[in-house]
Amino acid sequence: MKNLGKEAKDKITGFEGIIIGKINYLFGCAQYGIAPKSKDGKVNDTNWFDEGRVEIIGNGIAPEEVKVEKNGGVNRDCPR
Repeated sequence: MKNLGKEAKDKITGFEGIIIGKINYLFGCAQYGIAPKSKDGKVNDTNWFDEGRVEIIGNGIAPEEVKVEKNGGVNRDCPR
């Protein structure tokens, strides 16, 4: 999961944000969840893109910077 925390862009739509998750499906498809930066203090939904559409454009944030002692809880950004 080397790309978690990286700043990324969808090659097709130009959507940009930080990679916060990766999903590997049984049938071989992999998707990355990209969370956009907040605008006007509003938290926007994460969007999921097939791996081939994602371009890394920056370092973003290191996973260690957001790690807490006890992980878990409801993930409001999981794919729908």
